[in-house]
Amino acid sequence: MKHILTLLLAVLLLVSCKDEKKTNEEVATLETEAQAEIQDVTYASFGKKIASTDALPAKRMAVHYSNMKVGDTIDAKMIAKVDEVCQAKGCWMTLDLPDGEEVMVKFKDYGFFMPKDISGKEVVINGKAYVNEVPVDEQRHYAEDGGASAEEIAKITEPKKTLSFEADGVLLKED
Repeated sequence: MKHILTLLLAVLLLVSCKDEKKTNEEVATLETEAQAEIQDVTYASFGKKIASTDALPAKRMAVHYSNMKVGDTIDAKMIAKVDEVCQAKGCWMTLDLPDGEEVMVKFKDYGFFMPKDISGKEVVINGKAYVNEVPVDEQRHYAEDGGASAEEIAKITEPKKTLSFEADGVLLKED
């Protein structure tokens, strides 16, 4: 009887280990497939060379911005969709955040510019996120660069709290 219980225990142990190995193999296969999908994405690089890994989604970055006040700065990497690009020379862009918010992105030391036709495309940006107050004349300048009408520009009359980002590197997702 003692030998039968030992044998039964050994068989159960082997079967359970075999299932665990299968589960680990399934997980490893799923992770490999996910990595392959990520690697299949190609990006055009602008500015400093960066990787797309560990970028926060726009929704998560919005949480960080909601906890910041004017003057706060954090190092960050985020992924978001482009809303608008400077039509004069590509020297700034705005990115969509949830709830209708947007982030004004400028490029460190004007070291690089973005293509003017990337609205709606996905980008990964790396650099410093901050909150600032933009004076009226600067808001009007951006509105003019963005192609706003004289009427729209004239409606800008007060400084505005702005979610901002100084990017030192950008990855533009290629189709």
